Amino acid sequence: MALTTETTIDDAAARSAQTIVKFVDPVVTADGSPRASVRLRALKTLWFNTGTLCNLTCANCYIESSPVNDRLAYLTPDDVAPYLDEIARNELATEEIGFTGGEPFMNPDIIQLMALALERGFRVLVLTNAMRPMMKLAEPLVGLRAAHGDRLTLRVSVDHYGEALHVEERGDKSWTTTLAGLSWLDEQGFNINVAGRTCWDETDSSLRAGYARLFDQLSLPLDATNREHLVLFPEMDEAADVPEITTACWGILEVSPDAMMCATSRMVVKRKGAAMPTIMPCTLLAYDELFEMGATLAEAGGDVPLNHPHCARFCVLGGGACSATAAE
Repeated sequence: MALTTETTIDDAAARSAQTIVKFVDPVVTADGSPRASVRLRALKTLWFNTGTLCNLTCANCYIESSPVNDRLAYLTPDDVAPYLDEIARNELATEEIGFTGGEPFMNPDIIQLMALALERGFRVLVLTNAMRPMMKLAEPLVGLRAAHGDRLTLRVSVDHYGEALHVEERGDKSWTTTLAGLSWLDEQGFNINVAGRTCWDETDSSLRAGYARLFDQLSLPLDATNREHLVLFPEMDEAADVPEITTACWGILEVSPDAMMCATSRMVVKRKGAAMPTIMPCTLLAYDELFEMGATLAEAGGDVPLNHPHCARFCVLGGGACSATAAE
């Protein structure tokens, strides 16, 4: 993974003045300490960003997805298949294929993309708002469920257990439509879980108690205390002042680099107008060209310097991860 001070500074120009001083050099932090990095332990989860277009414009979408944001193009089967081939050819340890966006069900090839992964024996995780784009594909979705059972999981974004705060983030009509889609998935026997947010100054226990009440109201077979059934994501504000992570932080914080998302995952993206996809360390850094790691999984096997605010806030300090299991 080639990193230069020049490209780092150019990319950091979009960040706030507060973080620009910090997140500049991939090797050392602002105070000259050695910057922490993460080694790829094993590629357990390969993510595909299916495109940044979405049916919603959320207030605080970390990737700024919307009905008009097409900075990341729709992936096609021809984009995805070579990576599945590379996994098989090199006998990689990959167990899970994740599809994120944007709203994945807006990609016209999403059913075929899911089928490609499922037919090769992978677990598949799809992140969705469970609204109209998903419901338009109800029939083929049920077909995938019938063919592949619990190897297919859909994670539905319900930002808060209360309607008012969910709607504040996602807009009018998002609440009832999302809950209807979530209930439909359960009725059809899909393996489901829910993703919420932690931006409302509530404790983890308070949030989980609130979601437990919601799950009971909807008669969903979900345990809000189970961190796989309910994933609560830390907030990601690139402009917020966050500490840099040095090599000493692993011991100070009693956190292992092997627990970081980039120790077990990579994400494939295709930029608008690009001839081919490129690979990023994780789902959080879709746009930052500084973190491009190459066009093949072999090229993307290098260490990842934690040179971005999201690395600190979401992963190291927030304990966030996006796979279907609570810990890889």
